[in-house]
Amino acid sequence: MPAWVTLRRMNDEDFMQLALAQANSALAAGEVPVGAVLVCDGQVIAQAHNAPVTQHDPSAHAEVLVLREAAAKLGNYRLEGCTLYVTLEPCTMCAGAILNARLSKVVWGAPEPKTGAAGSVLNVFENPELNHQTLSHGHVLSQECSLPLQTFFKQQRIAQKANAAATRLRDDAVRTSDSAFLGLPGYPWEPNYISDLPSLNGLRMHYLDEGPADAKVTWLCLHGNPAWSYLYRQMIPIFMAAGHRVVAPDMPGFGKSDKPKKDSAHSFEWHRQVLLEFVEALDLRHIQLVVQDWGGILGLTLPMVQPWRYQSLLVMNTTLATGEQPLSEGFLAWRKMCADKPLFDVGKLFSRGNPQLSEQECAAYNTPFPDAGHRAALRAFPPMVPSSFDSPGAAVSRQAAEFWRQHWQGRSLMFIGQQDPVLGEPVMRELQQHIRACPEPVLLPQAGHFVQEHGHEIASHALQIFFNLSE
Repeated sequence: MPAWVTLRRMNDEDFMQLALAQANSALAAGEVPVGAVLVCDGQVIAQAHNAPVTQHDPSAHAEVLVLREAAAKLGNYRLEGCTLYVTLEPCTMCAGAILNARLSKVVWGAPEPKTGAAGSVLNVFENPELNHQTLSHGHVLSQECSLPLQTFFKQQRIAQKANAAATRLRDDAVRTSDSAFLGLPGYPWEPNYISDLPSLNGLRMHYLDEGPADAKVTWLCLHGNPAWSYLYRQMIPIFMAAGHRVVAPDMPGFGKSDKPKKDSAHSFEWHRQVLLEFVEALDLRHIQLVVQDWGGILGLTLPMVQPWRYQSLLVMNTTLATGEQPLSEGFLAWRKMCADKPLFDVGKLFSRGNPQLSEQECAAYNTPFPDAGHRAALRAFPPMVPSSFDSPGAAVSRQAAEFWRQHWQGRSLMFIGQQDPVLGEPVMRELQQHIRACPEPVLLPQAGHFVQEHGHEIASHALQIFFNLSE
């Protein structure tokens, strides 16, 4: 109701209803739902509700705000003859402001047993030593005034419970400290977490989600072993600059995601199911699938489930592990090295194939894995690659190969790091034959296995090919 409207026949309950309307506005704004109305000679002079969160002001209680507004309108900080209606018993700060304004009367609704200064904890208004006394009349529409508060704090408890569940660490997992990831070079993005996927069973999974949520293009960037979303730091800004959305998860066991303690917790089927549920939970559409290493071994099996979600494929040094061909000698050597040296230095692994990386960038790849207890995924993944016809994951990989050969309708672009001894050009040429209408690969003579370290060039090229966009 606008200020200065004549309401001479209204009683205390009528004015408290106006204050309640303000309280409900506070509830809708996410503030503690307290509303206030100031009346003088039967006229509403000012109305306000709590706004400490919105205004970043600890003094922005409903009473203080309504006093400020009324004083400005009346041109006097003394509000003698005025009555303030507020839905919650004033605190000591507000009681002091009411006294300083020389209000004649304050009418309040619900009692505040923890901080109330009108009788619940103390009674400022009946202190005879003060040079002004304001009449206090409470419990007006007390039950009605309590309802918004009860609703607010119930919502808070539900949200806190959900947040606690989302951040609680399972006994059978470890979590790299958030502080360990502070200040990593080229990785400024805020974390996002999800823990309510059925397959996660309470594990917390991290992902980056940058760019407009309603973008017409979404790049889904899947990493491999022993990498994490840090691998895509050069590509993400290029895609974002085009106005696109970029989603880059850390698979369980990697990056900022929770890490099961036991090697046996990891399996081809489980990680694939996590990714399927992740895409579904975020309802990702118009996906440009970006894969490399295990990001491809798993990621190439996703589109056949919901092909309508996917538009394009950007594929780098990876394979479809169908179990029909023997694993490459390079991969077998990698598997043996992981078994013989389970505590290998991840940063040094990246530096050997990418001499352009700084010492700080190499160290960033070590960050998620501070000790052996955080490295179960690094031990588990090399043996998980399907090596025979009956290996877990081989059958679904063969189904995926059939999908890519016969049913894929989207665009494709392949990059090959030619210095990769594990999943290099021979493996990628074989994969190319499985992808319908895949053009001639783009060869990167200086790139090794972790092709994304040349991501600026790759992302720019992909935008040009897929969308005719230059950097």
